[in-house]
Amino acid sequence: MRVAVEQPLAIDYKGLRVESAYRIDLLVDDQVLIEIKSVATFADVHKYQLLTYMKFTGVRIGYLMNFTQPRLMDGLLSFVL
Repeated sequence: MRVAVEQPLAIDYKGLRVESAYRIDLLVDDQVLIEIKSVATFADVHKYQLLTYMKFTGVRIGYLMNFTQPRLMDGLLSFVL
C-alpha cells in the first residue's frame, strides 16, 4: 500500500488556486483518508474537517482517529460519501 503522510491539498476558490491550503494526515492508496487527533472528545469541527478533505479529493472513505482513548475502537469514527 502507498501511504502519503501530510499530503498537501490545494483548493480553487473563486478562480484563485491556493496550494497547500490543507494537509491530509494520511492518504492510503488514494482511496482512504485518515485524520488523526489527540483530543478529549471529538468536536463537530473535526468531523467537518475530514468531510471537507473528502469532498475536495473525491475520496469516499474516511476515518477520524482519536489517540487519547484507552481503546482504539472508542476513538474511531468512519465516514462514507
